[in-house]
Amino acid sequence: MSKINDAVSGIHNMDTLSSRDQWMNRIHPLVKFVITVFYIAVVVSFSKYDIIGLAAMSFYPAACFILGELSFGESIRRLRIVMPLVCMVGLFNPFFDTLPIRIGKLVVRAGVLSMITLVMKGFFSTLAAYILIATTSIEKICYALQLLHVPKILITQFLLTYRYITLFLQEVNRITQAYQLRAPGQRGIHYKTWGSLAGRMLLRSIDRANAVFESMSLRGYDGDFSYLKEKEPVKATDGIYALFWSCAIVLLRKLPVVWILGNWIGGFFA
Repeated sequence: MSKINDAVSGIHNMDTLSSRDQWMNRIHPLVKFVITVFYIAVVVSFSKYDIIGLAAMSFYPAACFILGELSFGESIRRLRIVMPLVCMVGLFNPFFDTLPIRIGKLVVRAGVLSMITLVMKGFFSTLAAYILIATTSIEKICYALQLLHVPKILITQFLLTYRYITLFLQEVNRITQAYQLRAPGQRGIHYKTWGSLAGRMLLRSIDRANAVFESMSLRGYDGDFSYLKEKEPVKATDGIYALFWSCAIVLLRKLPVVWILGNWIGGFFA
């Protein structure tokens, strides 16, 4: 149950984080969404052996963590479930891609390089998505999707899924607490009751989902987020932010930044 409470608390903390009155939080959501998608697309475009070039893409998340006043350690803690899955993507590459590649005096398998590259791509993409969620509320993300002419039904599904995760976890917590109170000496849930508990959880979840949607409808929700247009006007800083990061990401992709910095630092200390 502590894990469920931690998950619910984590979602509430993310909502609080995205609602701060901070400079990066005030950037237009469409700009942040497009830049995030563009960054992920560029990260994925690197070849499977280009570790040095891909390393330069760490500049974007590092700068955003500083500008957004976000904790890198906290982000790793919250993404601790996703990160192992990301690392497992290329786990078997060294066994399938056995072509030897020489790096200076060191000879390694090509699969090792491709595995590291896949892990880096997944890591950077996950951090970029985290930065977007940590600096943009779910309503603003839905507003950005609306401006991109995403179908309203998909936006509503996305919003309700996000909002209902907390309610679903709370229902799971209540049911497991009730079960443990009726079986205090039992460790875990007996397999014979899995079916009945899952069915009861489904029925209660449907009731709560209907109540949530009816409450939203009574408050005027119709899938339209145009009311944020007055709260989120396009400002000059939004254009500067978009232009800067667009150019920076392209330069990081085209130029061997790591080699340039390495040669400059080596020449400086020589």
